[in-house]
Amino acid sequence: MPLTNVQTRDVEALLHPYTALHKLRETGPLVLDHGKGVYVYDTQGKEYIEGMSGLWCAGLGFGDEELIETAKEQLSRLPYYHLFGGKSVEPAIELAEKLKEIAPFEASKVFFTSSGSEANDTQVKLAWYFNNAKGRPEKKKIVSRVKAYHGVTIVSASLTGLPNNHRDFDLPVDRILHTDCPHYYRFGEAGESEADFTARIVGNLKAMIEREGPETIAAFIAEPIMGAGGVIVPPKGYYEQVQALLAEHDILFIDDEVINGFGRTGNWWGCETMNFTPDSISCAKQLTSAYAPLGAVMVSQELYDAFVAESQKIGVFGHGFTYGGHPLSCALGVKSIEIYQKRNILAHVRSLAPQFEERLKRIADHPLVGEVRYSGLVGGVELVADKTTKRPFQPGHGIGALCARHGESNGLIVRAIGDTIALCPPMIITSDELDALFDRLEKTLDDTERSVAEGSLRD
Repeated sequence: MPLTNVQTRDVEALLHPYTALHKLRETGPLVLDHGKGVYVYDTQGKEYIEGMSGLWCAGLGFGDEELIETAKEQLSRLPYYHLFGGKSVEPAIELAEKLKEIAPFEASKVFFTSSGSEANDTQVKLAWYFNNAKGRPEKKKIVSRVKAYHGVTIVSASLTGLPNNHRDFDLPVDRILHTDCPHYYRFGEAGESEADFTARIVGNLKAMIEREGPETIAAFIAEPIMGAGGVIVPPKGYYEQVQALLAEHDILFIDDEVINGFGRTGNWWGCETMNFTPDSISCAKQLTSAYAPLGAVMVSQELYDAFVAESQKIGVFGHGFTYGGHPLSCALGVKSIEIYQKRNILAHVRSLAPQFEERLKRIADHPLVGEVRYSGLVGGVELVADKTTKRPFQPGHGIGALCARHGESNGLIVRAIGDTIALCPPMIITSDELDALFDRLEKTLDDTERSVAEGSLRD
């Protein structure tokens, strides 16, 4: 298909993230023009169901009039200010209070960033700062997990446990450790029950802590449900065992709610769904329903007291971002939470979750599907070459990417994470729209199966 003028300019001007750049030069990008509800439209007018809420973030869909009006009002009142040097703005104060009200632990203070990556980067700096304030300069290592995703700044990308985020970027940096991925389907051993698998990988974490020395480990970081690693839902009991182990060794539990937060799993927070209580939380994405960039870190009183003491010793708390607490973003965050509450989005997600589960279980019988995973309105469909043996396709075949391209042909946008197809539709989706999404996905899987049978695989 020839490139349009807009597409040609885009290829020449933009360096696209998470893109096979060599392929993009041949095909050009899909250029989106406008959106409404759960639908987006390209520059040619073609309609797509946005099955990923953009990047897990547009929970209230596109073109929400309340959010648009809020943005207009804030821009006309105070388009920008900062929080440096003891200054503040009303939207940031109000949003911090709202976050504390809905927090799943006794949150004391909220620190604003521009993204989830910055939030997780901040978490590491704060863990280091905290332990220096407590007189424990050796307690600095952070434990993450294989297949985790925590961002792309130097430290948050180091926390991320995906090889392509490290290769040729000279990552990860030191002080970052990775323990087992809690994915029973892919990493359970022959004859091993889920309970035995959980005991084994928690035992491996215990062994790591003992080997490294608990006096050297500051924190453990986890997404309740792992997002960009493939929508991985840990076995029951996993987090309870992990939390007990961390408490035993005085290790902070950092909860990365960037994807899970604000109703996605049917609760305000994924940690509530997965049954654990963190010491701090990172959030972003659905915090503003993606209508403006914003991230946040919520910390306990114990952490905040240490920050105050260290600030007194040094003379300043030397951390912050130009756009942290941006009044436009914070106003949109306040309005998003208000909308989640008054429209009862959590109840809506819970009401649709059985239908989401049923439709996923239906496609689990498809010849290409090895496993389906889900919680609330987030799910993953893992494609395999052999259902019986769980044998994956060769990575170079790019089956997931092929499936995503067939989805676009069928008017459906999903995300290929390797050979797992991720689903994360706007939380405002209706029952009929959800059925339409899965109808298009089923056709997409059939088209992909046909391409595999014909040998139409990527070089």
